[in-house]
Amino acid sequence: MWFDSWTALGRVMVVGAGSYVLLVVLLRTTGKRTLSKLNAFDLVVTVAMGSVLSSALLSPDVTFAEAAAGFFTLVVLQYAVARLSVASRGFAGFVRSEPRLLLENGRLLEDALRRERVTRGEVLSALRSAGIARVEYAAAVVLETDGTLSVVPSGGGPPDVLEGVRR
Repeated sequence: MWFDSWTALGRVMVVGAGSYVLLVVLLRTTGKRTLSKLNAFDLVVTVAMGSVLSSALLSPDVTFAEAAAGFFTLVVLQYAVARLSVASRGFAGFVRSEPRLLLENGRLLEDALRRERVTRGEVLSALRSAGIARVEYAAAVVLETDGTLSVVPSGGGPPDVLEGVRR
């Protein structure tokens, strides 16, 4: 009985170490984009890699070779989608959402807030985090493709960083 427990623990440690080394090598060779949070597809790949790692570590039915194949497949698909997104605007639009303007020149855009399911309080929180004390002092708040809120302080004329942001 104790032998079976030690064998299972040993398997977890060996597969865990091997998976860790493999992941580091794959992530270093494929670049920073693989585990970025630039869009929903990137998030799905990150979660899927965690799921593969979990299955490999905890399920004796999943071999190290199967886990390695899973990691490799996800990394290759992520790389291919990223390359296609750069090469094709149409494909990029299919895979990524557009950033959305939620506040413009100190005025909340209620329709945009409703469509994106963002509350006034979340926008105010982003303003506070950016050190902006009054809504009027913000030129824009943008819901980015990764779900974060970017704040553009007012001053210096109309912001040119809003190119490609949907109103």
